[in-house]
Amino acid sequence: MKPSVFRRLAQAALALCAALLMNGLAWAHKPSDSYVTVSAKAGATELDIRWDIALRDLDYVLDLDADADGQLTWGEVRKREPELQRYALGRLQLQSAGQDCALRSNGPLQLDQHSDGTYAVLKLAASCEKLFGAVKLRYTALFDADPTHRGLIRWTPPNSDQTQARVASREAPELTLSLGELSAADTLVQYVGEGVWHIWIGLDHILFLLCLLLPAVLVRAQGEWKPSESLRASVWAVLKVVSAFTLAHSITLSLAALEWVSLPGRWVESTIAASVVLAALNNLRGTIEGRRWAMAFVFGLIHGFGFAAVLADLGLPSNALALALLGFNVGVELGQLAIVLVFVPLAFGLRRTAFYRRWIMQAGSVLIALLALWWFVQRAFDIQ
Repeated sequence: MKPSVFRRLAQAALALCAALLMNGLAWAHKPSDSYVTVSAKAGATELDIRWDIALRDLDYVLDLDADADGQLTWGEVRKREPELQRYALGRLQLQSAGQDCALRSNGPLQLDQHSDGTYAVLKLAASCEKLFGAVKLRYTALFDADPTHRGLIRWTPPNSDQTQARVASREAPELTLSLGELSAADTLVQYVGEGVWHIWIGLDHILFLLCLLLPAVLVRAQGEWKPSESLRASVWAVLKVVSAFTLAHSITLSLAALEWVSLPGRWVESTIAASVVLAALNNLRGTIEGRRWAMAFVFGLIHGFGFAAVLADLGLPSNALALALLGFNVGVELGQLAIVLVFVPLAFGLRRTAFYRRWIMQAGSVLIALLALWWFVQRAFDIQ
């Protein structure tokens, strides 16, 4: 390739890294989610609904902070309760048997603490003419303000103690909630999809993995990175890193999801950010060049707790817990495998170029380290 082509590629790579650096500043905390719990009693046609919405999200769309001091008080929130209720009631619709269900407030506004801050709790009820076939739910809150926002729906149908976990997004705001129990296949497919989606939107997990993979097509010699002469050796290095990371996070994901082991969320998220910093800095010095798999395993244990937090938000069906856990884990691995399959041939093809060694490997690692360091500061010191 001509030098000008490499120059353009280098500029594009730097622009991409800079964009990730800037956008990543807003991704230091967990994504914007709200939690909608819907349940129906046997023989009844009224649905009970609890909707938890982050105060920071409501403040963004409704400007709740009256004195603009950066701190929301109960008085400020309580004073705006009618407006808050109207906002919510206008962005959640339910329907059954072809008829709209009448949605109304069913209790005073409350506050609750989640791992990422304070949430407003709305108690609602939906009166339906009859429940037949399925309940159709449409969720449209906050999508205009944040396209990545999701509504995490937990649905308990009548005559069942099975909680079904669904996700409403800007791309798929309408959900069909079955009045019967989901089949094993439906449960498995649902959680596989969630696992794939999470690894693809989990920028910290992706950057940690990429930092460990970048040197796989290189060898350290005389204090410098040289291109590897063997595709087989590079693939083996990738397999060791990916296998160690997979084994480690699968262990802790399972332990945490089954509630056998629990760690503070803030500590976990801070350590995940630190792991990205260390992995990126190692690419500059090659300190543990021959033992990247060990780094992948050690920090993979912590990343597993991060995956478990996402799974906890989704909810696990009590009567299909093992299947849902398996599906989510498989989804994470499939998403991870897709990244590896794209990375390896591209990296191996570019390994001899200064573009790869200087811009992608070195400059890219510096930018990733800076981004992850900012994440660490935000998470460790709870900077909003």
